[in-house]
Parts: sequence; structure tokens; C-alpha cells
Amino acid sequence: MKKLAMLAVIVLMGISATCMAAEKILRVATEPTFAPFEFTDDKGEFVGFDMDLIRAMGKEAGYKVEIQHIGFDALIPSLQTNIIDCAASGITITEARSKVVTFSAPYYTAGLQVLVSVGNTDIKGYTDLKGKKIACQIGTTGENKSRQVDGATVVAYNTNVEACMELVNGGADAVINDAPVIAFYLKTPAGKKCKAVGDILEAEEYGFAFNKNNVKLTKDMNKALATLKKNGEYDKIYAKWFN
Repeated sequence: MKKLAMLAVIVLMGISATCMAAEKILRVATEPTFAPFEFTDDKGEFVGFDMDLIRAMGKEAGYKVEIQHIGFDALIPSLQTNIIDCAASGITITEARSKVVTFSAPYYTAGLQVLVSVGNTDIKGYTDLKGKKIACQIGTTGENKSRQVDGATVVAYNTNVEACMELVNGGADAVINDAPVIAFYLKTPAGKKCKAVGDILEAEEYGFAFNKNNVKLTKDMNKALATLKKNGEYDKIYAKWFN
């Protein structure tokens, strides 16, 4: 009996070890100052639409999701060097980025907008930014759009929060950022001092980014995203953050 019991223990240990060895880890990186897509709560946890969605996709595909903080401009280089498996940070799918990373199917459609101080009456939209000082986040499509303004002085910050604070403190005339991020910011105490002006500049689609060589992972995650959209889980996550 003792021998049988010992054999059972050994078998169970072997099964456990095999399961642990077979566990698939998805190393995700984000730049968490882009609410409501990714930010940190009072406990320091990563929260937001992207965070909930990538966790749900990972679970559906059989991965254990581990999330870390990496600067936005370092996300793609980190993918290229296999430091991470996935970048989930409100990343707009662009032709230039698609040359160096592979994107998932689009999961959100956004667009750029201009943010100014609430008392500003001179800037009514993008065409009024000529010669103005514009704050933006480095490496974003907002920075690209800012640098297309004739005669503008563009200052790019590491985070969206820093760019917005520069505006609030009077150090910039405007911020260009994604419309849903601006809408969320306007609900914060600091955001009460600002207003969005003008039309949405252009439509943009977000995608999760992967190393170009990681074909299976991209396929797994696209399949998971499609399943979440079909079974209603995507809609639940969307409603939680955008209502």
C-alpha cells in the first residue's frame, strides 16, 4: 500500500510538473498613462480597456498574461528584440509600424483631436494651430500630426499626462491626442480646465502589436479576439469603459 501511495504521489508530481512546464506565458507591455485604455489604479494595478481586453484574449487563447510598464517609444524595439511578446498600449496601426511589427485585427476605432485651455478663444480647431506651441506624447500619431503644423513649436513628452499638464500649467497652447483619451481626461479634475475643439481629425484603428516572426501567437490572439466579439465578452468590456 505504501508503495502504491508513493507511486501515486510521484505520478501526481509528474503531472503537476508537466502542467507547469506547459503553461504559456504572454509577456505584455504597456505605457499606462493613456486612460481609459491603460493606466494604473490606486493599488498600482494595470487597468483600462486594453488591459481587460488583452487579459481576456490571453485567457481565451490559453495564455497566462503578465503585464509590465515600458515607455511608449520603446515598445516596438522591445518587440523586435523579443523582450516582450505583445504591446498593448492604444497603438494606432500605421503603414510605417506595420513594416516592423505585425498587428492584430483592429479592436478599436479612434481619431485625433485638439485640446486647449477652457478660456482659449483663439484656437477653434487644427487649422488655428499655426505658429502655436503644441504639446504631445513622443512616438505617437499625435506627435506626427503636431509636426505637420506650419510654424508650430512642438514639444514631445514621455507621457500623455505630462503633455496635458504642460497645457494646464500654461506652457503650451494646445495638445493633440486621441479623441477618446481627451474625452476621458476632460472628466478629471485637471481636465476641467480644458476643452476639446474642432472635429475629429482622422480615423485611426488600434491594434495589439507582435513580433513579425511570431506568426502562431498573432494567429492565436486574432482567433481569441474574434471569439470574444462573437460571444459578447468584447461588448461587455467595451461597455465597462465607454458605456
